[in-house]
Amino acid sequence: MADYNETLNLPQTEFPMRAGLPKREPGMLENWDKMDLYNEMLKKNEGKPRFALHDGPPFSNGGLHMGHALNKSIKDFITRLYAMRGYYTPYVPGWDNHGMPIESAIIKQNKLNRKEMSIPQFRSACQEFAQHYIDVQMKGFQRMGVLGDWEHPYKTMAPEFEAEEVKIFGKMYEKGYIYKGLKPVYWCPHDETALAEAEIEYQDDPCTTVYVKFPMEDDLGKLSHIDKNKLYFVIWTTTIWTLPGNLAIAMHPRESYVLAKAPNGEIYVMAEALAEKVMGLGGFDSYEIIERHEGAFFENMLAKHPFLPKTSRLLLADYVTMDSGTGCVHTAPGFGADDYQTCRRYGMEMVVPVDDQGRHTDYAGKYAGMKTEESNPVILADMKESGMLFAQEDIVHSYPHCWRCKHPIIFRATPQWFCSVEAFKEEAVAACDNVRWIPGWGKERMISMIRERADWCISRQRRWGLPIPVFYCKECGKPVCTPETTEAVSALFEKKGSNAWYEMEACDILPEGFVCPHCGKSHGFEKEMDTLDGWFDSGSTHYASMKRDQGFWPADMYMEGLDQYRGWFQSSLLTAVGALGEGAPFKECVTHGWTVDGEGKAMHKSLGNGVDPAEIFQKYGADLLRLWAGSADYHVDVRCSDNIFKQLSQNYLKFRNTARYCLGNLAGFDPQNLVSPQEMLPLDKWAITRLNQLMERCKAAYDEYEFHVVSHAINDFCVVDLSSFYLDIIKDRLYCEEKDGLERRSAQTALYLILDTITKIFAPILCFTCDEIWQAMPHRSEDDGRNVVLNVMNEPFMEYALPEEEMAKWDALETLRDGVNAALESARAQKKIGKSLEAKVTLVTDQPQPQLDGLKAAFENQWADLFIVSQVEVKEDKGLYSSAAETPVEGVRVLVEEAAGQKCERCWKHDGAVGQDAAHPTLCPRCAQVVGKMGL
Repeated sequence: MADYNETLNLPQTEFPMRAGLPKREPGMLENWDKMDLYNEMLKKNEGKPRFALHDGPPFSNGGLHMGHALNKSIKDFITRLYAMRGYYTPYVPGWDNHGMPIESAIIKQNKLNRKEMSIPQFRSACQEFAQHYIDVQMKGFQRMGVLGDWEHPYKTMAPEFEAEEVKIFGKMYEKGYIYKGLKPVYWCPHDETALAEAEIEYQDDPCTTVYVKFPMEDDLGKLSHIDKNKLYFVIWTTTIWTLPGNLAIAMHPRESYVLAKAPNGEIYVMAEALAEKVMGLGGFDSYEIIERHEGAFFENMLAKHPFLPKTSRLLLADYVTMDSGTGCVHTAPGFGADDYQTCRRYGMEMVVPVDDQGRHTDYAGKYAGMKTEESNPVILADMKESGMLFAQEDIVHSYPHCWRCKHPIIFRATPQWFCSVEAFKEEAVAACDNVRWIPGWGKERMISMIRERADWCISRQRRWGLPIPVFYCKECGKPVCTPETTEAVSALFEKKGSNAWYEMEACDILPEGFVCPHCGKSHGFEKEMDTLDGWFDSGSTHYASMKRDQGFWPADMYMEGLDQYRGWFQSSLLTAVGALGEGAPFKECVTHGWTVDGEGKAMHKSLGNGVDPAEIFQKYGADLLRLWAGSADYHVDVRCSDNIFKQLSQNYLKFRNTARYCLGNLAGFDPQNLVSPQEMLPLDKWAITRLNQLMERCKAAYDEYEFHVVSHAINDFCVVDLSSFYLDIIKDRLYCEEKDGLERRSAQTALYLILDTITKIFAPILCFTCDEIWQAMPHRSEDDGRNVVLNVMNEPFMEYALPEEEMAKWDALETLRDGVNAALESARAQKKIGKSLEAKVTLVTDQPQPQLDGLKAAFENQWADLFIVSQVEVKEDKGLYSSAAETPVEGVRVLVEEAAGQKCERCWKHDGAVGQDAAHPTLCPRCAQVVGKMGL
C-alpha cells in the first residue's frame, strides 16, 4: 500500500523556529565585519544622492544605557532605510569628551584629587578615561548591529577636532559675537564652575520664603509728613542668602502702591494689588490705607538695609509683576540677570558677596565664610530678633540644580566669556524656517528658546576642556584674539593637542614678534585659563568633523532627545549661524523622548528599576532591543521592562514563524520563473494587493520616521491577512497540488513576493533576523545575496493587483468567513465535527439576497477552499433560516453538519468521489490525478 505522505509537498527549511538570537547574532556580526558590510553598503550606492545623518555625540563617561540603545537604534533604522532606498549613507559615530561629566566621573570612580595634580596630568587622566568609555560604548553599539565608520569616529578631544573648533571660536570672535563680561550666571559651588542653561535641571525643594522690612532712609522730601522711623518697604524673597547682596528695591513704575498702616503703628509700602494678602501673612486682619502712589513716585528714594550698614536704592522696572510677593522686588545685581540689568541701567556698582565655593565674602559681615545654605537659618533668626522680619512662609518651589552633581546652584556674577546671541538672533530664528522639524512643534520650541536667550555663557572654570584661545596683554591687560593668533593656536593643537596650552608659555605659542593689537606693545602675554563650554565643543561638530572629515555641509538630519532643543540642536545652530552665516547645519531635525520603566517612572540605580541593554542582549538578543525601539512612539517617553520585552518576543515570533512558513514552502522554487499576472489565481492576487497596501503604508510611515507604524503594520499583516486567512487557505494547494503545477506555483509566487518584500521592509529595524531570512531564501539574479541591506526596497506589484471593486468582494467574503468560522467553532465545541474539513457548510437565506448572489457568482467554485471545509451549499429556506447561526452579513445565516462522502487519505477532504480511481481507492479525484502523474 502506498505511503501518500511521501507524495505531499511538505515544507522544507533549515530556518529554525526558535531564534536563539543571543547565540546567533555574534556570528552574524563576525560575518558582517569580514565582508566590511558598512563600506560595501557605501560602495553599492556610490555616486547616488547622499543622505547623511550626523551623529549627536554621547558623553564618553559611562557604559551603555537604554537611552543610548533607543537613540542609536533609531539612527541605524534611518541609515539602513535610506541605503535601501538607493542613497549614499555615510554615518560617522562621534563622542563628546570634554567637560564636567568626564571630570565628575573620573574623580568619583578613580578617586582622583585634581587639585593635587598638574593640569596636564589631570587632563591626560581624563583623556584615558574618556577613551576607555568610547571603547565600551562602541562595543555595545556594534553589538546592536549599528552600521557606521567605527574605525574613524570623531572625538571632540582629538587634536584635529580641537584645531577646527578653535577656528569656529576665532570666526565668532572676529565678528564681535564673543566678549568677556561680569554678569550673573548659573554657578555650581560644588563643582566651582559656571553652567549653561542646558546644564540645569529643576527639582522641587522645600524653602522658607521671607517678607523683610527695609526702613525708610531718604524719602527725597516727598513723605515728610510721615514718621519715617515707622515707615518700611516690604520685600519678598525665596533665597535668604542673597540678602547681603541687596543694593536696590525694584518697583513697577505704573502700578499702584499703598502706605498701609497697621494697628501696631508701623506703615508698610507695598503694591495695592497684593496688600490684603501680604498684610494677612503679617498677622494683620485690619489696616488703614493712608496714601496711594504710582511706583514712579518712589524712584531714587533710599531704604536702610535690614542688617548691614548700607542703603538700598528704589528703582523702577517693568518686569515687576503683581502675581506674587509684595510688588517691591529685592534686587541683588550679583545674583540675578534682571537685577544686574536694572542696576546697570542706573549706573550702580556690582557687588558679588559670594565666592567660587558658595561662601559669603567679608562683604557679608558676620556671615562671612558661611556657605549660602548654612547662612539661611542664621540670617532668618537674626532678622526675627531685630524685628526686621515681617513674615515667613514655608513652601516647596522649583529650584535649579546642576545636572551633573545634582546639587542646588546659585546665580552669581563672575567674569565670564559670553557669546552674544542677541547679535545674530534674527538670523538664527530665520534659519529655523529652512528645517523640517519632526515633530512639527519642534520649530516653535527652538525659536522660543532662541528668542529668550540674550547671551550664552561659554566659559567654564574646569581643567578638562578646550582652552579658550585668548591671550591677555601684560601691558594694557586687554584680551587678544586675532586671525593670526587663532591660526597659531589651531596649528599648535592639531600638531600637539590642547595640552600644549598648559605646557607652553604664551610667547612660545604666539607668532614671533607678535605685538598687542590694542596698545602696540610686546611686553609679554598671558593665556586665558578657562575652558570652553562642552556645548560649544559638540556644537562645532558640523564643522570640525562633518565638513572637515566628510567634506559636506549641512547634514541631512540631526536626531537626538527632546532636551537637545536647548542643547546640541541649539548650540549647533548658533555656531553655524554665528561663525559661518550659512543657516542651520541640518535639513531635518528629529527628536525622541526619554526611556522610562514599565510604570513610566525615570530609571535610577537607587530605585533598582533600570534596564541594562547588555542583559537584553544576553536574554533576548539585540534584534528584540531594536524591535522595542521600533515598536514604540519614540516622540514621547518610551517604556521598557522585562514584561514589555516578553510581549515583544511574541510579536517577533509571529513574524519569524510567518517567514519560516514562506521559506518552507519555497523549497526548490525558482524566483526567476514567477507565474505571470495573467496566470495568477485570484486569491494570490488578493494577497499581493494586500501586500501592495502594506508597502504603501510602510513607505508613508518611513517617510515620517514613524517606525512603530511599520512594526505594527507588518505584525497586523502577518497575523490578520496571512496567518488568519491567506496562509491557512493555501496550505492545501501548497501541500497537495502538483509540485510544479500552476495552482502551487501561483501560491509560491505570491509567497516569494511577500517574503522578499516584508524582509526588506523590516530589515532596517530587525537587521539580524531579516538578514538571516535573506540568507535562507531563494533570490533573483539582480539580488545581492550577501546581505539584505545591500538591496533596494520593492515597489508595489501593480501588475498583480486586483481592482478596487474586486477587493470589495474579497472584503465581503472575509466578513462572511468570520461568521462561518464562528459557526464551525461552535459545532466543534458541540462535538458535531472535529477538523473543519469534516464539515459541510450551508449558507441559508429566507429571501433573495443580492449580496450573497454576488459572492456566489465570484466565489462559488472556491467556497470550500476559502472556508477550509469539504462542501458548501447555498439555500433559500425560511425553516432552516430560523434555526441557523447568524453571520455578520445581514440576511445570511449558516448551518454546519458533517460532510458527505469519504475522507481522502492524502488531503483529508471529504468527497463522494473517493474510491472512483481503482489505482488509488482511498483518494479523491484531485489527489489521484496528482499521484498518478508521479508514476505511482
